[in-house]
Amino acid sequence: MDKIDRTKRTKKFYEAILQLKDMEQCCDFFEDLCTMKEIQVMEQRFEVAGMLKKDKVYTEIADKTNASSATISRVKRMLDYGTGCLSDMIDQIQEKEEGNARESEE
Repeated sequence: MDKIDRTKRTKKFYEAILQLKDMEQCCDFFEDLCTMKEIQVMEQRFEVAGMLKKDKVYTEIADKTNASSATISRVKRMLDYGTGCLSDMIDQIQEKEEGNARESEE
């Protein structure tokens, strides 16, 4: 997928995100900027992506997330043909969670 042309306004937005110092500030930033529905949609897509990466089937994903088959398909296309960043982030989070689980078992 071609990289989009990032305008000055877009760059400022992402620079602001990179300046967030912790989880609480990140949550506050998005709660101020987005509607609750917009946040829920992004969270749902992220959860769908994680389940797709674990090779879950569409019906299981739909049942667990309440996502439509169209949303699941859209996220699947994003994982298959997007930049790869979302997939990489999910991998990093899963690796961290697995590491934390191993540490707590020891």
